[in-house]
Amino acid sequence: MEALIVQLAERGAIMTTEVAKPQVFDGTSSKVSGFVLACKLYLRMKMREAAVEEQIQWILSYMQGEAADIWKKNVLEDLETGEIEYKSAGEFLMKIKKKFGEGDEESVKVVELKKIEQGSRTIEEYVQDFKRVVKGSEYKERSLIEEFKRGMNEAIRRKLMEAENQPGSIE
Repeated sequence: MEALIVQLAERGAIMTTEVAKPQVFDGTSSKVSGFVLACKLYLRMKMREAAVEEQIQWILSYMQGEAADIWKKNVLEDLETGEIEYKSAGEFLMKIKKKFGEGDEESVKVVELKKIEQGSRTIEEYVQDFKRVVKGSEYKERSLIEEFKRGMNEAIRRKLMEAENQPGSIE
């Protein structure tokens, strides 16, 4: 049966989805979110049926570099001795995010929200980036609108302020 599947795949009769593997993670805090997201996507698409332990070992194989190597060594020792156990790869990825992240996610999001500006991007690009940053920030409607307007290019912000119907939400 396996030989038949291989033959069909070689002829293009079976479509296989290509999924990018994560970049090697060295422990840099600014890269942790991208690493976690890439791992989640790959695990969901290619390793859904694998045991949790196998998924965690796969994740660890992409952790290389000073801080990441030290942490990985400690985690492997704890796993081997049974001192720690994870119910899911997602739980393990959250541990990585917490360990290597820049602090609690809400605080990081607030700082990122304060820094975001439209710059030379189109308004649609700015809107999409703003929506990405808002997730997890705990900002409410009025504050969101003010932060959104603050980051807009001045000419667009001025036109918006002169409009008769002021927006009531960021949608």
